Amino acid sequence: MKISFRGDYALKAILDLALHYDQGLVKIQDIARRQDIPLKYLEQILLSLKGAGYVNSQRGAKGGYYLAKEPKMIKIGEIIRFMEGPVSPITCVSKSCYKKCTEEADCVFRPIWDKIRLMTEGIVDKTTFADLCRKYEKKHHNQELEMYYI
Repeated sequence: MKISFRGDYALKAILDLALHYDQGLVKIQDIARRQDIPLKYLEQILLSLKGAGYVNSQRGAKGGYYLAKEPKMIKIGEIIRFMEGPVSPITCVSKSCYKKCTEEADCVFRPIWDKIRLMTEGIVDKTTFADLCRKYEKKHHNQELEMYYI
């Protein structure tokens, strides 16, 4: 699995919307600024995410974006697969785009690739954006406590 800028930006956009879930509409310019995502690129990504049902939007001067589901209902694996495709390192162990290899029965690498796939799925399919919000808030809360002023 390799995460492109497109996938990374999509994850960051969903995280930003999750962090502001209870605050109503979020302006695209604010997401772009906070997450350091080029605005034109973010527009395309949010359109894709909207088409897939992950985000909704409201037009107008007071418009913006919001998550279509609660953060606890969206796993990072869903977003990765939507934006990047399968999480398996190679097609011979993929669940969604399996391709048989001529040396599959004797391949010494296949068990390793399968283990990597299982471990990756175990992480991305169990981690929700609510989990990431808790980690983000804990990390940023601790940073505030550790600052010293003279």
